Amino acid sequence: MVRYEYPLNEGIRTMLRLEHLFDRLGQLIARDTALDHHFALASLFEIIDVASRADLKSDLLKDLERHKLEYQAFRGNPGVSESALAAVLGKIEHAFGVLNAVQGKAGASLTSSEFLMSIRSRISIPGGTCEFDLPAYYAWQQQDAAKRRSDLMGWIGTVMPLAEALNVLLGLLRDSGAPQRVVARGGQYQQSLPQGRTFHLLRVRVDDSLGVVPEISGHRLIVSIRLMRADGEGRLKPVADDHPIELAICS
Repeated sequence: MVRYEYPLNEGIRTMLRLEHLFDRLGQLIARDTALDHHFALASLFEIIDVASRADLKSDLLKDLERHKLEYQAFRGNPGVSESALAAVLGKIEHAFGVLNAVQGKAGASLTSSEFLMSIRSRISIPGGTCEFDLPAYYAWQQQDAAKRRSDLMGWIGTVMPLAEALNVLLGLLRDSGAPQRVVARGGQYQQSLPQGRTFHLLRVRVDDSLGVVPEISGHRLIVSIRLMRADGEGRLKPVADDHPIELAICS
């Protein structure tokens, strides 16, 4: 089964993009080659660019505070495990604390590094980080993997509070949606969303053996899924037969 996720508002779209970049960064920094560490730096710069949205930090702090209040209301409820509740609240409070302690936007402190900013200014230029353009960066790439990784971990540490907050919030969001099995009749499925609740994320799972790809659209009132299949030239075309899918709508 392959899972696809579709954000139902711009805030969740930004969070998913950042989660994708943090996942890529984590995989690259664990490797040893200079090329992998080059793209780890590129990922870090992308994270800083996405996180530069003026209200992102405050939005995440508000969401963490909202979840904290919601979960605190379950204290004393005989149907809720106190130990599990305490664990969740502990994660929320820790994520809030470390993010709230960050001065300014995530990664803002790195802008004072002339070395990093020289790389950032040229990394989007095709071939712009060649040794004759950035000899200091080329020399850094020749150092052993452990030294490069140590430097990267220091730089990445400035954005890790953001990563922790995202991990907590997206985990809580995903846990809020109960999966259900439905059938896409003629390759299409549409569902109206209940009024009175705000939904943030649609999660769809499709059997990869079917060879289909879901095209998803949606907003606060309705979600729509159309199953597509690639032809011999890679162009996606709608399928006309029925297929089962699994979906969860998370609030």
